Amino acid sequence: MVNRHTALKIRKTHRYLGLFLGIQFLFWTISGLYFSWTNIDEIHGDQFKNLEYQPKAFNNLISPSNLGTSEGVNTIELRDIGNTPYYWVNKKRLYNAIDGSPKNSITEDEALYIATNHMKSGLEVESVEQISETGKHHEYREKLLPAYVISYTADEALKAYVSVKDGKFQTVRHRSWRWFDFLWMTHTMDYEGRDNFNTIVLRVFSLLGLITVLSGFLLWYTSSPTIRKLFKRKRKIQ
Repeated sequence: MVNRHTALKIRKTHRYLGLFLGIQFLFWTISGLYFSWTNIDEIHGDQFKNLEYQPKAFNNLISPSNLGTSEGVNTIELRDIGNTPYYWVNKKRLYNAIDGSPKNSITEDEALYIATNHMKSGLEVESVEQISETGKHHEYREKLLPAYVISYTADEALKAYVSVKDGKFQTVRHRSWRWFDFLWMTHTMDYEGRDNFNTIVLRVFSLLGLITVLSGFLLWYTSSPTIRKLFKRKRKIQ
């Protein structure tokens, strides 16, 4: 059994560690509760999407080998842009799939056409704007830029994103997703990009959290009347 001075040190260490880590523990708990009580499909915005959308089938398309790309064709995808078929070739450029003409970017009307296909009917468009750059904390990060942002008159501050260069419907963002994103940041403690689980801050707090728990067990051991009685009995027997 440890002496009284050591027991006081353990108690003091446990108290201050708990005070220092308490706010982060609270964030971990709140975010964990939020994650467990939310539907991840709703966070992804499936309730706003036209999940039954099927891309159109087009006929009389030009052969990809006739597009005249100097590096050949490595990858190719078919896009329906404004009811006109386009090839997205080598993840670099759009080509009209009927006459082979290149297309550098899509228009605002074409972006609305694409968003209308992928979003549920009945949503009213509030505004359309184009963004060319985003910060590390932007809701449309690490995705193709520039992009059109289609905002809807919905209570959830609903927005859809369509990339300008390839005419692809990228993603949906709404209020619940933003709460999830913020809490995910506090959970991973990656205050730069959200998804890095190997940050020094997270490692330090995880180790300190483990020390706090272990010091709590040690504190119970050193202050438990039952443990003291057991030690007294052993001494008497010896």
